Amino acid sequence: MAELKVGTAIDQRNLSPVLAIFRFRPPSASRFPEYVPGQYIALRRDRCRLTKKVVGPEGQVRYVPDLDTSGQPKLGPVTHSYSIASAPFESQDHGCLEFYVVLEKDEHGTPGRLSSSFFEMSPPANDQITYVNRIKGNFTLGKTANGFGSVLLVGTGTGVAPFVSMIKQLDHEARQGRVDSVQYTLLHTNRTYEELAYHQVLLDIEASQRFDFVYVPSVSRPTERDVADPRMGRGRANNLLRHVFGMPAKEEKEMQAVLARGEDASRAKATLAKAVAPALPSHVSRSELVKRFGSSRSVLLTCGNPSSMEDIKHVADIHRIPFEKEDW
Repeated sequence: MAELKVGTAIDQRNLSPVLAIFRFRPPSASRFPEYVPGQYIALRRDRCRLTKKVVGPEGQVRYVPDLDTSGQPKLGPVTHSYSIASAPFESQDHGCLEFYVVLEKDEHGTPGRLSSSFFEMSPPANDQITYVNRIKGNFTLGKTANGFGSVLLVGTGTGVAPFVSMIKQLDHEARQGRVDSVQYTLLHTNRTYEELAYHQVLLDIEASQRFDFVYVPSVSRPTERDVADPRMGRGRANNLLRHVFGMPAKEEKEMQAVLARGEDASRAKATLAKAVAPALPSHVSRSELVKRFGSSRSVLLTCGNPSSMEDIKHVADIHRIPFEKEDW
């Protein structure tokens, strides 16, 4: 069994009330294990609000806060695996690992057990993170994209983390003169511009053109600022992918299906009205993107929102693009 160690959180930066980036370092005189972009590590905090499993009368399963006799939440250790957002060369240079995390909430708005503990960290009094001293995972370019000439990465929310690690490492290797002939394209979506983590880093890497990389950012809740930005797309990642392939948005397709069945379409119409029409950044053409990943030499990798990934797989399957996903 892998050894448990206790590291120290540093450099926490909140992008919004529910999204944050933080780094942490191992104990003195220690180093993290070597890793490959796309891999993950198990993190633990020891004073998390615990939950318990409740089975309803019809067999439905829910997880609710586990309370003590005085009605207060019970506290205890919780472990979860997180994709590493830092690139291996960064960890070698600075000795830290970096993570992009979301404050998870259930249907009642109760914060997630481990994720809420990360947001409550307050160095130096409350900054310790236990970790399993082992980094693993097969969601790597070597395992999922070997032999393909075009790699399409689709990251939603914090699901962009493994792709950031990959792109930063590829750029570092290109600086050293190690460049392959593969085309890399990243569709990166979040709700708002402020939550679009690593946006400027990725723009800079694209602009350098040290390797063949196209970056397609978008926001699903655009403001006037976003509409005026020629390098910002709009819409959810799955709908942006649908737009590239000339397919209707998911919400539009669902409304068409309801109408075809002769059912009441009021709810579907309301959902469609709220959906943001997908639009690419002005410097990226739909035809060029189709050329990049619309052939048998392409593979699609995605990580993030489960619902979006399900629809992204649907698009990939229709166009016979090999598909890989990373989720927990």
